[in-house]
Amino acid sequence: MTSELRKLALTAHVTASVSWLGAVATFLALAVAGLTSHDLQTMRSAYLATEMITWSVIIPLAFGALLTGLVVSLGTPWGLFRHYWVLVKFMLTVLATVLLLLHTQPIGRLAAVARDTTWSSGDVGRLQIQLVGDAGAALLALLLNVTMSVYKPQGMTAYGRRKQNEPHQVSDTKTVGDNGRAPVWMKVFAILIVGLMLVFVILHLAGSGLGALHHR
Repeated sequence: MTSELRKLALTAHVTASVSWLGAVATFLALAVAGLTSHDLQTMRSAYLATEMITWSVIIPLAFGALLTGLVVSLGTPWGLFRHYWVLVKFMLTVLATVLLLLHTQPIGRLAAVARDTTWSSGDVGRLQIQLVGDAGAALLALLLNVTMSVYKPQGMTAYGRRKQNEPHQVSDTKTVGDNGRAPVWMKVFAILIVGLMLVFVILHLAGSGLGALHHR
């Protein structure tokens, strides 16, 4: 891409990513309010708002960040598979987007219960906790993405090293200290990613189990 197109794509990506982070933080605040408040009207409003913000703000921003991230990575020397930090950032974004779509069901279930005039918060206690856990884990994943975007930790993948050694390849990225092995930070982030996946799966299964018992 030309310099102007790169700047435009990067501006769109940063805007979508930061807005997504802010929207998830807002969602978390609403989920916490719904869980901790003793006022029925506050709880109803919180869960109705979470459904609206999910479909109107969070999901569009998630896809916007994902698509613009692909454009930025593929249209610059960083590439998508050349550097560990870019690849990990992309994987976190895909993971957060997929799990967001999976968890629209409990969000919608709580909103439906909130619309019911006979709603009792005791019937959906575990779903309320699940929403807080989901939002907290998503916020952590997005904060990790922001951290990697700022620090750009060193470390090239095998594909990246192979491309760099090809004739007539020019790169404006730093590769000093790359010894051909996965850096320590990459191993730490891999553990964090696995941990986030486990948290999402456990919370999802817990919510699904509660829903099955409720229907019985």
